[in-house]
Amino acid sequence: MMKPATSAIEYTDGLPVPQRIGAIVGISFALTMAVLDINIVNIVLPTLSNDFGTSPSITTWIINGYQLAIVVSLLSFASLGELFGYRRIFLSGIGLFCITSLICALSDSFWTLLVARIFQGFSASAITSVNTAQLRTIYPRHQIGRGMGINAMVIAIAAAAGPSVASSILSVATWNWLFAINIPLGVVALALGYKYLPRQEQRSSLQFDRISALANAVTFGLLIFTLDGFSNNQPWEQLLIQGIIVIVVGTYYIRRQLTQPSPLLPIDLMKIPIFSFSIITSICSFTAQMLALVSLPFFLQQTLGHSQVMTGLLLTPWPIAILIAAPIAGFLVERQVHAGILGSIGMLIFATGLFSLSTLTYESSEIAIIWRLALCGIGFGLFQTPNNSTIISSAPMNRSGGASGMLGMARLLGQTFGTTAVALLFSFVSPNQSTTSCLLVGGGFAIVAAIVSGLRMTKSNSFFP
Repeated sequence: MMKPATSAIEYTDGLPVPQRIGAIVGISFALTMAVLDINIVNIVLPTLSNDFGTSPSITTWIINGYQLAIVVSLLSFASLGELFGYRRIFLSGIGLFCITSLICALSDSFWTLLVARIFQGFSASAITSVNTAQLRTIYPRHQIGRGMGINAMVIAIAAAAGPSVASSILSVATWNWLFAINIPLGVVALALGYKYLPRQEQRSSLQFDRISALANAVTFGLLIFTLDGFSNNQPWEQLLIQGIIVIVVGTYYIRRQLTQPSPLLPIDLMKIPIFSFSIITSICSFTAQMLALVSLPFFLQQTLGHSQVMTGLLLTPWPIAILIAAPIAGFLVERQVHAGILGSIGMLIFATGLFSLSTLTYESSEIAIIWRLALCGIGFGLFQTPNNSTIISSAPMNRSGGASGMLGMARLLGQTFGTTAVALLFSFVSPNQSTTSCLLVGGGFAIVAAIVSGLRMTKSNSFFP
């Protein structure tokens, strides 16, 4: 493997402690802003539908447009990070997120809000595409697991706090303030990032591949759109045409990537066995997670009769357990416990939790639900930190942006596959067995993830080639 030229960051092996703390706090504020924005907007969709007079299916594009923007641009922003610097892309994303949040808060029509949300998705893509790549320049090599653990903790806290924050804001203000809350968070993240994030970064001297960026957007954007249409029973003729376009453009896109010295879709990194195993494991794990998190509310509300508020409270042990398990996994990574071992153990615990959730009945108590959800969170938390550390650290330093983009893309693909699988299972399985089927299939994906993760134990445990 060709070794990149040595940079100033490599000599210092991470930032000095005061600057490192400021940098990670800034990143944490940006992540909190992005994660909160997803969780609090989900809750207000019925209100937006009533206020704007739009149907529920149209209103969901407030979420779909945001996510689609991330999918089509994530790898492009990761590539731009390698060319122009992760710091510049990250701070630009935060600045745009603040501006689009203000536009969302001031929106007086559905279409204004939708366009603003799409551009907000692009800004979130800029933030998340290079977020984990920056950890490699912020932390010393032997502490990168700690950085990944903190990232996972921040995401878990923001996810757990989302419903509560939304409820608190809506109890005293209108939905507009759900977007306005992003602005102070973004300003703090922008100020800390500008002051503390490393300015000296190793950058690629290659040109940005615009043709690949367009082919990437068409391939992944149309793939997600087709999967969504398939699960929502769109006409088969339309799905067939979309599928053909995905195959034709996708084939051209992949063939083009094979000829590029620094491809937008990092096929070169997939030649690293431990990297490719970790990406496959990540896709399977997020597929399993979404199969559970999307289907469980139907069981909790329709079978057990819980309210929306109670459903949110019952699901909270999952992210709280991740909050506890993630830093423990980061500590074990620093102690050179192999990611393959931690990933397999975590996914087996996760699978056990999913299979145990599938045994719930209408007579199940809240305690029976809570400990099963906590078990899922513990397993996912033990897996996520070492897996993310391996994805980032097994790549050469000058390909950290591509690795970070692939990490985000694996998560998005897994979440999309999981959501599509829920829709299909709910269509073909009887209502009283649909959630159980989703949990069993999710457990199967978790088992596959555990097996693939175990294959990494035959590979080098050195995260830094």
